[in-house]
Amino acid sequence: MPEGHTIRRLARTHTRRFVGHEVAVSSPQGRFSRDAELVDGRELRAVDAHGKHLFHVYADDLVVHVHLGLYGKFTMHTGDVTPPRGQVRMRLVGPTHWADLRGPIACEVLTEGEVDGVRARLGPDPLRDDADPEAAWRRIGRSKAPLATLLMDQSVIAGVGNVYRAEVLFRHGLDPLLPGRELGRERFDAVWADLADLLADGVRRGAIDTVRPVHRGCGHAPDEPHGRGCGREVYVYRRTGEPCRVCGTEVSRRTHAARNLFWCATCQAAT
Repeated sequence: MPEGHTIRRLARTHTRRFVGHEVAVSSPQGRFSRDAELVDGRELRAVDAHGKHLFHVYADDLVVHVHLGLYGKFTMHTGDVTPPRGQVRMRLVGPTHWADLRGPIACEVLTEGEVDGVRARLGPDPLRDDADPEAAWRRIGRSKAPLATLLMDQSVIAGVGNVYRAEVLFRHGLDPLLPGRELGRERFDAVWADLADLLADGVRRGAIDTVRPVHRGCGHAPDEPHGRGCGREVYVYRRTGEPCRVCGTEVSRRTHAARNLFWCATCQAAT
């Protein structure tokens, strides 16, 4: 599932390509047709992101809310608008670019009040200037739930997905099953600051890279074939059975709340 940095990049791209212009909005697939008619031909005034949610703000306070989910994707194009291919839920056509949206779990027109309701259900987004880490700490600092659960709960911190969860826990040597209330404020502040930096770096790069310079490379001799972990930009995510970049222990995996959880049993040992 796309994480917060991806949605922030989409917001920036759509701002550059469409904001300030009247936009033709349609639903070739048909599932968004009635809502598309409400905003078709209106000026797109702003695009915003909060966690994994994208908001297109049109004239007269109408907002298209998009959540990509696991399979949703925007594709951006220039030049002549071509007939739709596949199941295009929403098509945006501006003066210089056009975009197709396929496979989202949410694509709907909301009023500003309804948007406020969506935002109220979300925790603070480390990428937003108005993010309040105190709100996240209030939830985490009193919770019996493990950090692996809390970091994936969008009502606690918005925008963190499976990759950033695994990586930030590793970077801070935290047992994924440590209860939130045992984390402590100092370690929470460090995790929050690191998430903000990692997500911002993901926005700049367009990719997730969590490995510190000192841990890059695989440690093989020049004439040895490189292992599967070489060149990856993460510490533990999807590296099951491969050596930890720091200590060499095989990376572990288990199912946690229906999602794969990756960690190093040595670097993230329970304390």
